[in-house]
Amino acid sequence: MNIAVIGANGQIGKILTQKLVDTGEHQVTAVIRKPEQAATFEQMGAKTAIGNLEGTVDELAKVINGIDAIVFAAGSGGSTGDDKTLLIDLDGAVKSMEAAEQSGIKRFVLISAMFAYDRSKWSESIKPYYVAKHYADRMLEASSLDYTIIRPGGLLNDPGTGQIEIGEQLSEGGSIPREDVAEVIVHVLDQQHTYRKGYDVISGKQSIAQAVQSLAN
Repeated sequence: MNIAVIGANGQIGKILTQKLVDTGEHQVTAVIRKPEQAATFEQMGAKTAIGNLEGTVDELAKVINGIDAIVFAAGSGGSTGDDKTLLIDLDGAVKSMEAAEQSGIKRFVLISAMFAYDRSKWSESIKPYYVAKHYADRMLEASSLDYTIIRPGGLLNDPGTGQIEIGEQLSEGGSIPREDVAEVIVHVLDQQHTYRKGYDVISGKQSIAQAVQSLAN
């Protein structure tokens, strides 16, 4: 599969790009903002493309031309203001969906946030982030795309454990290493039983491969 990782220079995006290349099964294009970021991904064995999420849908469509699947891993980051959260996490995600539809790309995986669908569980300190994720999710659900929404719990920089708990709506919160989030995405990408569904995911006791396969039952 020819996969574009939008936001490849982010923490999850970088791990994911490496994992996808390492499978030996995919051609991977790292969609990045700055030319100076390209060398890192070329050393991994990935192609690179410059894409601006604050640009136009037509410009994004040109960047992803010829792609089979998109993973949207971009985010404004914790050091920016609410304006960038709105422009990147919401509008950038929606533009990417529109560009995919315009380009005839059906497969789209979006990294969201645990409980984005439940306003009663949103943290007051990062409420604008949850708002952005909530409405990006809803726009994807209303699209024609074969989407999967991955909603991780609190993100950790710890090494991955390879074990998770995953479900369409988990009752309890939790955390998960970024490495494991990336591995979940690798596993769901070609699994049709995950199409047009969203999943909360945290660290757990089941291997990632088994957990993703169990979603078919």
